[in-house]
Amino acid sequence: MLRVHDLSVVLPGRGRPGRRLLDGVSFDLAAGERVGVVGSSGAGKSQLVAALLGLTPPGPAVSGSVLVEGTEVVGAGPATWRPLRGRATALVAQDPGTALDPLTRVGRQVGLPLRARGVGRAEAARRAAALLAEVGPPGTARRFPGQLSGGQRQRVALALALVGGPRLLVADEPTSALDPTVQAGVLDLLDRVTGPGRAGLLLVTHDLAVAARLCSRLLVLDAGRLVADAPVADVLADPRLADVVTAARELAVTR
Repeated sequence: MLRVHDLSVVLPGRGRPGRRLLDGVSFDLAAGERVGVVGSSGAGKSQLVAALLGLTPPGPAVSGSVLVEGTEVVGAGPATWRPLRGRATALVAQDPGTALDPLTRVGRQVGLPLRARGVGRAEAARRAAALLAEVGPPGTARRFPGQLSGGQRQRVALALALVGGPRLLVADEPTSALDPTVQAGVLDLLDRVTGPGRAGLLLVTHDLAVAARLCSRLLVLDAGRLVADAPVADVLADPRLADVVTAARELAVTR
């Protein structure tokens, strides 16, 4: 599903070597596999998400290779990404407020990706309403984002990512701003829609407990480098990773 080789992101330096935000990261993710990405603040987790999905802003230089279902996307333009976004890959952002239009009803927003692919208005509305009924309380489709709680908005953001039937869901800190009860509901939903026979999941999180609950494998980033790629239990038990794991746990507590 996803093959990453020697992926680097470098900020240009002025007369000196640039700062490496990601440094030679390599890993694979199979169809239906659930993999967690953990690390302390500044480890490069968000940079990894941006580089994988072609969302790195102008300035940093991205090098290496990212194959999404065999298609090279490093340096790719809109024509390459258009058939992949929403179908091969989809992003659940950390802050649903940045993904939702406050002036448009939720049902219309979730149906827009379908309309962009030629689905009729009535069918798009029906499919959006059915998906929102599955992930949220009754009447969600008719509401505006500002009428929803934080947990409900996160569920809508998840529905927006799922409506196109992506084969890989990239979730960037999807529960970091939620209280434990609401967090548990969002994680239950992610558990239902991803896994073998369903969408794959790349879960970026500062919370090791969240990663351990959903993922069978962990990627551990430290200062932009991939320092571990192993089953969850092996990562937690490896004494060489004690400092990194402790830093991630301390970050989870502070948040």
